[in-house]
Amino acid sequence: MIDRMDLSNKASTIRKRLGEDESSPVDIFSLVQTIQNLTLVFYPLGSNISGACFRNRLSSLIVVNSDMSLGRQRFSLAHELYHYYFDEDSDSVICSSQIGSGNDKEKNADQFASYFLVPSAALYAAITKCKKNSTDKLSLNDIIRLEQYFGISHQAMLIRLQSEGQLTSADLASMQGGIISAAARLGFDTSLYKPTEENKKMQVLGHYICQAENLLDNDVISQGKYEELLLDAFREDIVYGLESEEGDIVD
Repeated sequence: MIDRMDLSNKASTIRKRLGEDESSPVDIFSLVQTIQNLTLVFYPLGSNISGACFRNRLSSLIVVNSDMSLGRQRFSLAHELYHYYFDEDSDSVICSSQIGSGNDKEKNADQFASYFLVPSAALYAAITKCKKNSTDKLSLNDIIRLEQYFGISHQAMLIRLQSEGQLTSADLASMQGGIISAAARLGFDTSLYKPTEENKKMQVLGHYICQAENLLDNDVISQGKYEELLLDAFREDIVYGLESEEGDIVD
């Protein structure tokens, strides 16, 4: 059974733990990289898996499916945070790409993700701004503005708004197509609705990279082994200096 109040409180607690307030949009990718001993992996996993979480006493790993849109990757990462912090019964979980499916833990993780990225008070304030009158219905353009503001996928926003009583099932069915072009016409960057670029779909961030660096600095591994570890983590940019070929820009 889903306890929405409890999940909302959990989301607020983790936002605070990671240094965020209770209502502002968050850069979840940057936030997660501040978690000690956690490695974040982006990898193309096809259409059926959204992500995975693996924990142990020394370090943990979260995997996000880079085949999915940026908005959905953000949602999936927030979903995995629920498993990382609150799933006490399992140290490893692989998650379906279908929002709202699976057992109660998966549904709880989806609801937590929604509250983490879109806190209730902030959503209510944003909806109030969109509507001229409280009885007005949200338009597709309104919904696009909301999902752009909070950085969440279109489907995740539709499901959240339905759960809040703002949309009906019929509304959801009528708002599934033409999202990218509608967002572009509203002046938004459409990257929220697109997957990661092909040459950036595989990447490792966080603890693994720092550990490789520490091992090299302490002469535990050779330069060759260090580079091998980084290449295994798809970090050719570090090994070959690809990101610095044109020089650093310090604004």
